Amino acid sequence: MKKVLIITYYWPPAGGPGVQRWLKFAKYLPEFGVEPIVYIPSNPTYPILDEALSKDVSPSLTVLSKKIVEPYNFASFLSKKKVKKMSAGIIPNSGKQTFREKIALWVRGNFFIPDARIFWVRPSVKYLESYIRENVIDTIITTGPPHSLHLIGLELQKRLNVKWFADFRDPWTTIGYQKDLKLSRFSERKHKKMERKVLLSADHIVVTSQTTKSDFSRITPKPIEVITNGFDIEQVERVELDRKFSLAHIGSLLSERNPLFLWQVLSEIVQEIPGFSDHFELKLIGTLSPEVIESIHLYQLDDFVNDVGYVSHDQAVAYQRSSQVLLLVEINSLHTKSIIPGKLFEYMVSGRPIVAIGPNGSDIADIIERTNTGVFIDYGGRELLKRTILSHYASFLDGNLNVSPTGLQQYSRKNLTQKLAELLV
Repeated sequence: MKKVLIITYYWPPAGGPGVQRWLKFAKYLPEFGVEPIVYIPSNPTYPILDEALSKDVSPSLTVLSKKIVEPYNFASFLSKKKVKKMSAGIIPNSGKQTFREKIALWVRGNFFIPDARIFWVRPSVKYLESYIRENVIDTIITTGPPHSLHLIGLELQKRLNVKWFADFRDPWTTIGYQKDLKLSRFSERKHKKMERKVLLSADHIVVTSQTTKSDFSRITPKPIEVITNGFDIEQVERVELDRKFSLAHIGSLLSERNPLFLWQVLSEIVQEIPGFSDHFELKLIGTLSPEVIESIHLYQLDDFVNDVGYVSHDQAVAYQRSSQVLLLVEINSLHTKSIIPGKLFEYMVSGRPIVAIGPNGSDIADIIERTNTGVFIDYGGRELLKRTILSHYASFLDGNLNVSPTGLQQYSRKNLTQKLAELLV
């Protein structure tokens, strides 16, 4: 069986979408003739935890670990809550940042390039070089963010001539929050130089969207494969549909992911449609930024909000299946066209209609259209959004609000792992 070393920062008990991609690949790779060996930090700073994900870690899986120096642990001038949010990528709105937050972001952007896990690179290379030689491993995979992990792959490839796959769960220099890090011109050039070097050096690049593939193809001639995130077969107890007309968003709603026109449309429907207020529930499951909470209050939707907060992955799946309509919101930016949230694929197999909001030209739109799982609306589609919600509400009243998906099996974690294995062997 072929051995492959997977270098990842996020691993159970970490929660959130970042951990699930390679957790699921490692789960299924042995079925396709590949033995995964996973390398992780022994003392990471995970902003959210989900112990339930550990059930997918096979007892026979080899998991290596090495201590990491986490700069976030030394940010004592910020509260633990703010440090945790910054570690999770939750950056305060620029107009509401305190002086200390501005300093912290400037330091993060200009002293820790490409990211705050840069200090893990050198000890990891030293440790893994010996391990790879002793265990005769000829293929390694690095997955980012954090993109500093690709620098581990870069150095190991140079020293050992191993075959290196660089996996990008999200873009690097074009990711949405990059502009919020207060980068100097020197730092910005350094990021781009590192990105270019990784893209030109890796033997194979794996990305999660066609847009990212197109963007990277302008930089490198190296082969690029699109392997999206996907869904696994979840063993969740049968749940009943909500009796109310529930619109549920599952995941973080950060300051820039604040769809004002959605709140405005919902407020109008509450005022215009008799009886709607008696049926309506807005379920928000995950972290909410202060700006989102303020906007909901501004449009007088407070009485309809069920602020559930963060839940485990299993609980999130149950909420997806019990809600009448599932909301998916992506930031309205040119840089987020390539972002396909992992929860989209779980939404798709929930059996509930999706209302997705995102930038014009988003890769999300194509997937939803081809699978017949919902409606995609860009930020200029206010009237379409209103018509869609009213149509779903009418179907809810008639007792026939449902969806008829097609072609979902291509996005199963097992099928996606087979696609990856074919590249590796």
